[in-house]
Amino acid sequence: MAKIKQRYDGVVIGAGIAGMQASLDLAGQGFDVLLVERQPSIGGIMVGLNKVFPTLDCSSCICTPRMAEVAHHERITLLTYTELDKIERHNGAFRVSLTKKPRYVVEEDCIGCGKCELACQPLAPHEFDYGLGARAAIYIPHGNAIPQLPVLDPDYCIFDGNCARVCPTNCIDFTQQPEPVQVEAGTIILTTGLKTTPMDAKKEYGGGKYLNVMNPLAMERIQSSNGPYGHILRPSDGKIPKSIAYVQCAGSRDKSIGVPYCSRVCCMYALKHGVMIKHELQDAEVTIYYMDIRAFGKGYEQFYRRALAEGVRCVKAKVARITEVDNHDLVLRVELIDEGGRVADIRHDLVVLSQGLIPGWKPDGTVPVELDSDGFLKVRDMAVRSAYSSTDGIFVAGVATGPKDIPDAIVEAGAAAMEAAMYLDRIGWRAAAEPVGAGA
Repeated sequence: MAKIKQRYDGVVIGAGIAGMQASLDLAGQGFDVLLVERQPSIGGIMVGLNKVFPTLDCSSCICTPRMAEVAHHERITLLTYTELDKIERHNGAFRVSLTKKPRYVVEEDCIGCGKCELACQPLAPHEFDYGLGARAAIYIPHGNAIPQLPVLDPDYCIFDGNCARVCPTNCIDFTQQPEPVQVEAGTIILTTGLKTTPMDAKKEYGGGKYLNVMNPLAMERIQSSNGPYGHILRPSDGKIPKSIAYVQCAGSRDKSIGVPYCSRVCCMYALKHGVMIKHELQDAEVTIYYMDIRAFGKGYEQFYRRALAEGVRCVKAKVARITEVDNHDLVLRVELIDEGGRVADIRHDLVVLSQGLIPGWKPDGTVPVELDSDGFLKVRDMAVRSAYSSTDGIFVAGVATGPKDIPDAIVEAGAAAMEAAMYLDRIGWRAAAEPVGAGA
């Protein structure tokens, strides 16, 4: 584990793209930052995406340099695989209580060689591939993981000792226990990210029940060259799908599932998927069933037009239900709005539900901040103080405050870092008396 100091200028909770950017911007102004992430690796959702819209640039090519910069910044301390227990006011600042979960690996001794993973026999569903791929019981989270350290899953480990026997540095430690960590900080930035709405939120769509009804983030992994299959294949039988449907607003704009708002990114990621599928499977038919196409950002409308020109079909329709038929194919009962409301049953090989975005974390009394009516963290004034939470000294950014795309999350992270820096100057807080490297 990295050497943890007792005092930091700022603590950033969540190491996705917003948390990394906020940490870099705050550290770049000379402040000491502790970046806390509950997963074994930093990078968040973005590092697992295939491409970004509307440019179709490689997502990890954008994300991994930031990950490396964070890991090597002299003023940023990384604390991964760590849960936030409580943040409370203390002596004019904040006391942050954390629990470092056991990796069952001595981090200081591990060289990241991966021999333990190769020697491990039990296999488990791989979380990074949304259960479509497999991993060993002891595993490095993914190829771009930072830190490049394994974590042992005791739920799947059979404790045969194979990993310990092949470890060249004897760093496997089956006796590790959760480790409490407590620090003080002048300011807090919450960048706690997102989850997608549950697959079974609309039970009539068969999400979580039918193998070929997919989560969009799982579809990102299938489309990725380093994904579980290496090609676009459907999960039920490994066949190349010839007819793929996207059902828009499958987890948004629906009061019946408690998500009445638009999630902003669903139209664009469905269009992006459609274009990428047509690039790999030129003869495949991709149909997007939508109520409204919302292409609101820079270059987004042009990307929508590009998708149509490249053969992606956008059909204004409402999908009532999805049923599975022979060969695990799927039949959609669809009301075709542009055809006077005609109802049709349309068969597809594979269906992707365009799930909405919901908060990735809720404070539940652990942090003294308020929630808005939509469940996201409340901001003081969206027009002029969008980085301010309901509590002085605690700032917010990214999808923690509501659905948004990657560029907006990065801009908000920069704003939160600047507000946090000005707050530290106002209260006169400095964790270190002299710059890093002074007196060397």
